[in-house]
Amino acid sequence: MLNELAENVWIVEGECVDFHGFAYPTRSVVIRLRNGDLWIWSPITLTDDLTQWIDELGSVKHLISPNKLHHLYLTDWHEKYASALLWGPKSIQDKRQDLSFQQPLAKQSPDAWNDEFELFHVQGSLSMDEILFLHKPFKTLIMADFSENFEEEFLKEKWRGWQRWIARRWGIVVGKGHAPLDWRLSFIQRKKLRALKKELLYRDIDHVVMAHGQIEVANARQFLKTSLAWI
Repeated sequence: MLNELAENVWIVEGECVDFHGFAYPTRSVVIRLRNGDLWIWSPITLTDDLTQWIDELGSVKHLISPNKLHHLYLTDWHEKYASALLWGPKSIQDKRQDLSFQQPLAKQSPDAWNDEFELFHVQGSLSMDEILFLHKPFKTLIMADFSENFEEEFLKEKWRGWQRWIARRWGIVVGKGHAPLDWRLSFIQRKKLRALKKELLYRDIDHVVMAHGQIEVANARQFLKTSLAWI
């Protein structure tokens, strides 16, 4: 499923994957940079139809893994687009040493797309970090697992009753949009987390895209206040 979110910004919906017994939908964000290069966030399954569509859009130059969980299809994409540069935080680079990444992402955008993105580094957790991307031209914040926003319809179709109970208790549903509870509990350095929350709420953001769940395109500021309320 393809959806044009804005000029030169597309959402691509992929298949569900099994994550510890839970069905998780996959989603990519495709952005055509001002120079025409394609920037692919969290690549999903590379089908023939998707390949054709991508090739019609432009030349794939950047493949991004936002955290150490969003890497399942990087190999396939890099085999198809061998000249594309691989980007991600140090944690995914340590995990996927079979792939040749560029310098680890942190707070500074690479020169190739520095004028179009602002980066935020989610740090302080014992288990995982993540890079958030603010696409400045469209004022869109792109998060992977720092917010999960599952719709009730999806949960009824894909998750069992006890799994839906967990989703509601953890607040990873529409109306809350929190990060998963196990990740939240793993933060031991809350000072950086509180500073990040303050930064995000200060920024001019109109839309929020996450990897799993309902995208927020109407009231991004209120959504962020709610989804980050656990901090």
